[in-house]
Amino acid sequence: MASFIQKSLPLAKPRNPTLLFLRFRGKINIQRPKEPHYERARVIAVTQPKYPEPSKAKSCFKTRAERTHQHVENPYNDIIAREIRNWLDHSKLVAIFHLNSINADEIFRVRVQLHKQNLHLKSYGSKIIGQAVADTRYEAILPLFHSNHCIVFSPDQQKTATLLKITRKVPQMVLLGGIVEGTMLSRNQLLTYAQMPGLQAAQAQLVHILNQASGNLVQHLSIHQNSLVRVLDAQSKDLATKKEPESNLTAELK
Repeated sequence: MASFIQKSLPLAKPRNPTLLFLRFRGKINIQRPKEPHYERARVIAVTQPKYPEPSKAKSCFKTRAERTHQHVENPYNDIIAREIRNWLDHSKLVAIFHLNSINADEIFRVRVQLHKQNLHLKSYGSKIIGQAVADTRYEAILPLFHSNHCIVFSPDQQKTATLLKITRKVPQMVLLGGIVEGTMLSRNQLLTYAQMPGLQAAQAQLVHILNQASGNLVQHLSIHQNSLVRVLDAQSKDLATKKEPESNLTAELK
């Protein structure tokens, strides 16, 4: 019996369990880690190192040009400013638009449609435009360039109606004003100008008015002569009718 118990002891010997460590379910977000426990956060806040901030001089907030008292000129900006000035001087029609959010494909389609009508769509920075129109007669247009904008140039002022017809289909382009033959016009004035007839039609109307006035003058001058001629003609006809019966009567007596 004892031997049997001794032989059965290895079977009843307890075994130590194995431990397997696993992470909490779900993946760890590295970009947005979970906030630590309140107590741990307090320890982290207390142990956070603090370094004294260095004193900042006023020169730190100045640009290099301001510190060196030198004005840095950009030759490329000068070239673009001269280009803008050339467009303004040689364009009889200049329309300024406020440009809302629009993608590149839509603005490209609008540029192509305008180019077919000899209208050129351009866009420049407000700083370069200020450099181009400074101390010139175009300086009054500067308040129109405080936001995103675009400009349309044309050597023909009669294209105003065509320009408004094309841009009416693009709600992102809001007309602000324009320059027609050196005269600055507001939006309402530009719309009124577009409804006016062309130069040839206006010349034809002027010629018609002048011819009508001259014709009326000739008619008023000759009205008395014409009336006198009509009266004399009527009297001559009456005398002729009176002489005809007398001549018939004398012929019968003979």
